[in-house]
Amino acid sequence: MIFSILFLLLAAGVPYYIVLEKNTKLHSKHIFLLSGFLLLCAIILSLYIPNEHHTSLVIISFISALYSIYKATKTTNFYKLGYYLIFVNAPFFILFEDAGAMYSLSLLVALMGLFLIGKFYEKNYGSANYRHITGVTLTTPCVGTYLTLYLIALALYPPFPNSLFFLSHIFNSEPNTLWYVVVTTLFFGNFYLSMGVMRLTLFGRPHSDIHYVHMNSKEKMTHFFILMLLLTLSFFGLKETLL
Repeated sequence: MIFSILFLLLAAGVPYYIVLEKNTKLHSKHIFLLSGFLLLCAIILSLYIPNEHHTSLVIISFISALYSIYKATKTTNFYKLGYYLIFVNAPFFILFEDAGAMYSLSLLVALMGLFLIGKFYEKNYGSANYRHITGVTLTTPCVGTYLTLYLIALALYPPFPNSLFFLSHIFNSEPNTLWYVVVTTLFFGNFYLSMGVMRLTLFGRPHSDIHYVHMNSKEKMTHFFILMLLLTLSFFGLKETLL
């Protein structure tokens, strides 16, 4: 039970992200990096310590996830969206047990891409806020392509690994009422949040007062590497689903 609580604290971000957000000197970028690092620690620990979910902890993480979905709908900042999505998906890490580690690893890789998109926005537009940077698909197709792929992965669309490890757990689990509630709610939560960002960024009329910046070669290669890493994880996810 002690290790299960430790996994909950590392993966679900309660209460540290609430405390850290109140620190005005701490940038949301740093909260994202800390949240991702702690989830990575949970993933590594789960390789050596059984991640046995307890009903009470699943319920706690689910309540936290619902709160995080609410918070995510109120932000237009890529960094904040990133760490909210970590907490939204925390119940999957707890509930999926062994499959939860691979699911969470795939989530982290996709969020790494989203984080770099946020850094690109911060460098070129002054902040990681995407509120007014609309029509990306038409103005900067490369940025739009990578952002689309990351959002599709986070929305749990195949053939990206998040969705495949998600399906693998569905095929190999023994569902109960709590399982149905958590899985159904968070599946649509991920979809709703990702599609919301897509609607506000990729589509719409480009802002006439903004000079849209294209990615340089180094940035393109970095995102290409992340995409290849996602596709590699997809191979393992497909293998896990078919077995």
